[in-house]
Amino acid sequence: MSVNQRQGAAGSGTIKAGGDTASEKSGLKKVVAASMVGTVVEWYEFFLYATATSLVFGKLFFPNAGSELDGIIAAFLTYAVGFIARPLGGIVFGQIGDRLGRKHTLQVTIIMVGVATFLMGCLPGYNSIGYWAPALLVLLRFIQGFAVGGEWGGAVLLVAEHSPNKSRGFWSSWPQAAVPVGNLLATLVLLLMSTLLPADQFLSWGWRVAFWLSVVIVIIGYYIRTHVTEAHIFLEARAKADSEKAVNYGVLEVVRKYPRGILSAMGLRFAENILYYIIVSFSIVYLVTVHQYNTSSLLLALLIAHVVHFLVIPQVGRLSDMIGRKPVYLAGAVLGATWAFFAFPMFDTESPVLIVLAITIGLCFHALMYAGQPAIMSEMFPTRMRYSGVSLGYQVTSIIAGSMAPIIASALLQRYNSWVPVAAYILIACAITAVAVITLKETKGASLREIDAVDARKHGLEP
Repeated sequence: MSVNQRQGAAGSGTIKAGGDTASEKSGLKKVVAASMVGTVVEWYEFFLYATATSLVFGKLFFPNAGSELDGIIAAFLTYAVGFIARPLGGIVFGQIGDRLGRKHTLQVTIIMVGVATFLMGCLPGYNSIGYWAPALLVLLRFIQGFAVGGEWGGAVLLVAEHSPNKSRGFWSSWPQAAVPVGNLLATLVLLLMSTLLPADQFLSWGWRVAFWLSVVIVIIGYYIRTHVTEAHIFLEARAKADSEKAVNYGVLEVVRKYPRGILSAMGLRFAENILYYIIVSFSIVYLVTVHQYNTSSLLLALLIAHVVHFLVIPQVGRLSDMIGRKPVYLAGAVLGATWAFFAFPMFDTESPVLIVLAITIGLCFHALMYAGQPAIMSEMFPTRMRYSGVSLGYQVTSIIAGSMAPIIASALLQRYNSWVPVAAYILIACAITAVAVITLKETKGASLREIDAVDARKHGLEP
């Protein structure tokens, strides 16, 4: 009998974790808002770095590179450091989050990423302090990535564990929708600075303002997160772990007991992560280096696309509750495989309308995969190790997927002077994710309490 079929009796117990009464919905909305605000802050800062890498860092921190693309590739290597740090953050904060709670972990991560981002805005360039400039940039990027590595799992689980079984896909997609909001804010600030300032002033100090502004939203986000409450299901699991010394949880336990869940999560993440960073990072590289496209116009195109992305994600989450996690995700993988083959010809027209349309369509395809991730991954692991499981599967993949995607794409463009190898790269990634989706069990409407009960019976943890 599947998890879905067994949830009848156990499902009623999830009302405490987000039922359908007015008061319970109000409480769930507060949790969603708190998770979203913090996630906006985290990803504003993370994606601010991504955009600045494409526009500024190659010139400021790596001015002696052989060509413009060489400088951008070097800057993207520092960008990749953040992705390498993310699994480490996921492991450390996953362990803490499973033991001590999601709330306190999220308060620590938001402060860490805020401090690191502010200090990035203070860094002098290579011409001022030589190799210390890229070295310090790498160090701050590592701290930033380490903090973000613990952020995602806590934010989405806080919502997923409060959500009703029948609408977990919708509610837990909202923290995902906060990601394009953070990216939108980063793009908006950079757009304003690049539009209002001459190019030399933007390169000299204008870009720094966006990094310094992070202090304001970090304070707001931290305050809101102090009012978050833990889900009942987590408090119950922690109480059981405290009373039964034989109960194990955390990273080592999830690797031993649920290796397939981790591999499945990595497979799901692979194409989604690559597609996203090709769209929001490499598209900038392609249009700027190949067509010398205007920076302000390009940032405006991204701004419009991020708005649409934000609106689409919750609706895709709702769709996953209606027809299932698998068909929606598979559609994203299949459609994502086609994107580059029509998007780059649209870029080559240099038409502002077609460029906006290409980026927007790509992010809509991405949303078909991204919106359902919190629900799917939450339903793969029991509560006692859920934070560690989802963080590990999600963040480890970022090393070989998102961190490398702009580097690989830039290198392919430099080597072949064509977008076709980049399109083939995306196609292969989407094929891998499609296989991962096909091998999954459908978990639409699954009861997290029943998942915990199955875990307890399977591993002899019942009293």
